[in-house]
Amino acid sequence: MSDERIAVWSDFGGVLTPPLSHTMGVFCARVGVRPEVLNEALGKVTARYGTEDVMLPIDTPLVTEAEWLAEIGEVLATDHGVTVRLTTLADIWFDGRETNHAWVTALRAARGGGAFVGMLSNMVPTWDAHWRRMVDPAELFDDVLLSFEVGHRKPSPAMFALAAERAGVPAERCVLVDDLAHNCAGAEAAGWRALHFTDTAEAAARLAEIVEKGV
Repeated sequence: MSDERIAVWSDFGGVLTPPLSHTMGVFCARVGVRPEVLNEALGKVTARYGTEDVMLPIDTPLVTEAEWLAEIGEVLATDHGVTVRLTTLADIWFDGRETNHAWVTALRAARGGGAFVGMLSNMVPTWDAHWRRMVDPAELFDDVLLSFEVGHRKPSPAMFALAAERAGVPAERCVLVDDLAHNCAGAEAAGWRALHFTDTAEAAARLAEIVEKGV
C-alpha cells in the first residue's frame, strides 16, 4: 500500500439504504399516489428552480421542505385531482427503511485497513436525525459532509474539493462511492476515482481491492 492514505467517501441514500426507486415505491404506496403522477408533479416544481435535479431545492437548501411540499401538493391537486398534504417526507420516507448492513461491514473493513472513511451526501436538513438512527456516524465515519451544512452539493467541484481538504489527501487519493452516475462523473472530473454503486457485493470487492492496492 502507498504511504499516502486513501479517502473513501460513501453516499447515503441508495448505498447505505435500499435503492431509491424502492424507497420511492414504498412512499407512493403509503401516501396513495401513483409514482408517475408524483414524478410529473416533482418535475414541474423542480423546473421552477431552474434545475432538473429533484432534490436540489431542498438539500442545499433553496427552500424549506414544507414550502416545497406545499408546491408539490398544489400541482398534484390542480393537475391531477390528488390531495396529499405533507409538511415533511422524513417520517414516511424513513419509516421501516433498512440499513445496508453489508455495506456498513465493507466500510468498517476499509477503515480497519487504514483508509479514511467518510459520508458525502446531498441531505435535506429535516432528514438529519432520521439517517443518524440508521447508522452510527461516530463509529463508522471519520467525517460526515452534508450539503445543507456546507452549502455545496454533489456533483459540484466545490463539494469534492472540500471533501478532499477535510480528508487531508489530494484529489487523486479520494474515492467516491455513489449510486448516481452524474455524481460519479462529477467526482472523476474533480480528479477523484469513482465507484458507481449498483451491487453491494461487487462494490465491496472493488473497494477492498482499492484499499489494499492504495490506488
